[in-house]
Amino acid sequence: MSALTVDHDPGQGWDDLVRIWEKTDAPEGCRVEIIEGLVTVSPAPGIDHHVIADTIQRRLYTVIPEDWGIYQTLAVSVPSRSGLFIPDLVVAPESELVELSESEQFVSAGASSLIVEITSKSSLRHDRVSKPAAYAHAGVPLYLLVDRWAQGGPTITLYGEPQDDVYRVLQAGKFGDEIRLPAPFDVTIDTGAFPAA
Repeated sequence: MSALTVDHDPGQGWDDLVRIWEKTDAPEGCRVEIIEGLVTVSPAPGIDHHVIADTIQRRLYTVIPEDWGIYQTLAVSVPSRSGLFIPDLVVAPESELVELSESEQFVSAGASSLIVEITSKSSLRHDRVSKPAAYAHAGVPLYLLVDRWAQGGPTITLYGEPQDDVYRVLQAGKFGDEIRLPAPFDVTIDTGAFPAA
């Protein structure tokens, strides 16, 4: 199953898009996101996808402060880029979420310290192009892209130093390489255990 776009008026404003996003009825496990102003439904990720997310999450839990969290289904917004995304992992101080009411369904992407996306066949362009541009625009300090479908074999790329809509590549490698996340994490992730696509 590939991603599909929910039909709506492309001239609609942010509040209208969010209302459509909130009302979109998708099968259990599917991700409903707003990408470049389009409400998009993507299929649930496969087991290998979850194994990678879990491996990264376990490693991050060894280094994050007690008052930080790692969230797998937290929606983050970048209204100025017409984006509302559900990354595979969001690392953020709990204080950024404490202020939210029970009815609020997303936080500003800029509240995140690290966002991790793991590509699926249905999300390649979005994870490689649209989402990093939006995350950089929002000022997310670190973006980790695990690209299981890269030409030449699976890769992992750490982006940082956001400026406007662009990140600088801090480190890149193939599955099997180690990737070092800088402060405030100061942790190495061994990708040798990641299942390939």
